[in-house]
Amino acid sequence: MKNILIVDDSETIRQQVSRALIQGGFGVIEAGDGLEGLEKLANNEISLVILDLNMPLMNGIDMLERLKQDPKSAGIPVLMLTTEVHQSMIQRARKAGASGWLIKPVKLEYLVEAVNKLAN
Repeated sequence: MKNILIVDDSETIRQQVSRALIQGGFGVIEAGDGLEGLEKLANNEISLVILDLNMPLMNGIDMLERLKQDPKSAGIPVLMLTTEVHQSMIQRARKAGASGWLIKPVKLEYLVEAVNKLAN
């Protein structure tokens, strides 16, 4: 089973995404911010990261840059899931290595479809 790491400070979003992914046949690991996300990434086998942008302690771009710099996690695809629509942020995330960008609220079937395409 492929494990998906969901990193979002909204518990509601994590629960909705988790439910959809579990129904789609994935395992789910959750984190509430980028620091916790990096910790979960280091201690679990992860096939894909779903990452919010605006979070306390460490935002999504900083986490993305960190995980792409680490040889152990650099190959893991990252799907940004955020309310952020500014082109500058999207370009920064792409440059840092994001595989895709979905805008909240997202239809959960689209999210599961994207995860199926991207998960290693």
